[in-house]
Amino acid sequence: MDKIFNELNVAITVCDENGKILEMNEASKKVNLKPGMPEIIGKNVLDCHPEPAKSKLAGMLQDPQTNVYTIEKNGVKKLIYQTPWYENGAFKGLVEFSIVIPFEMPHYIRQPKA
Repeated sequence: MDKIFNELNVAITVCDENGKILEMNEASKKVNLKPGMPEIIGKNVLDCHPEPAKSKLAGMLQDPQTNVYTIEKNGVKKLIYQTPWYENGAFKGLVEFSIVIPFEMPHYIRQPKA
């Protein structure tokens, strides 16, 4: 993964159109690989998820779309943003961004300037 993204404090995982994991930055490896667990680059992302997430991702690979939600695990809240990526207009796979967010955070409504 590009050096700019490798040490970013956001977990980034990239798979191809068949679900094969192509890249993971260091934050993604830290979140997704438990101690002693083998590398999962080259494995299928569907094999890494239980139901119903597995079926949701399979559907996203068939009908590319964005999926956004928040989770809480071990007292940490995260924004999960899964979205298709394209090359020259052709669907190439999915990218997942997993971002730690505060439980309470400001929300701003920005109005366009007239």
